[in-house]
Amino acid sequence: MNDDVRNIVLGVVATAVSGGFGWFTRTYLWRRALRRKQAFFGLPTGSDCLFVVNRQMGGTENSLHRNDAFALLEISALIKDCGATVQVVTHEARQGFGERAEFCVGGPASNSRTVAHLHSLLPGVRVDQSTEAGPHRGAIAVGGETYRWEPGLAEYVLLARLTTGPGARPVFLLSGQTSNSNRAAARYLARNHEELARGHRGKSFCLVLKVVNSDAYGPDVTELVADVTAAARTPAAAAG
Repeated sequence: MNDDVRNIVLGVVATAVSGGFGWFTRTYLWRRALRRKQAFFGLPTGSDCLFVVNRQMGGTENSLHRNDAFALLEISALIKDCGATVQVVTHEARQGFGERAEFCVGGPASNSRTVAHLHSLLPGVRVDQSTEAGPHRGAIAVGGETYRWEPGLAEYVLLARLTTGPGARPVFLLSGQTSNSNRAAARYLARNHEELARGHRGKSFCLVLKVVNSDAYGPDVTELVADVTAAARTPAAAAG
């Protein structure tokens, strides 16, 4: 074998080794990221989860606002990435929590399951459920602060990941003042789940998000206002 042939063979071998190592590295990183995503959402491959839909405010009992349907699509993509399946149920579903991951969308005025989750898992949160127009409609009170809805300018939504103990699958609560804020929370979760997983390390959390100037930007401009985990999980009477 002359030098030219030997150099060609060595080049082919080096390329193959480099390509194989690169493929192995990419596969390892992809699988590690997938495992972390599955752990955060409580969605191992082949598992099942619940998506609890609310009713449209002012609509019939079985109607769903377009923005809430879009929130379902945002979250369904995450579920599919994890290799899990989803069961869509109405907010009147009477099921426990912890055995399957759950995504519950909508404020307490339109979702009775949100009412139950707030009472059981976030007792330090108070949400005004009045249906009449006014400055307090839909206001979220937690940790000594009140977050009031300013139509078209500022909408607030609670985004929470809640677990009840080791081995329990999480409940994700997206409780907004409007359907637009529900959708914004779903989008925020989809875009920032890696950062949220790193920051909270598998523990429960409750965040207040603000949707800015929704008349102009829809659900696209959303900012984190406060982490209210401790206050939200402390009964209001005890906190006072």
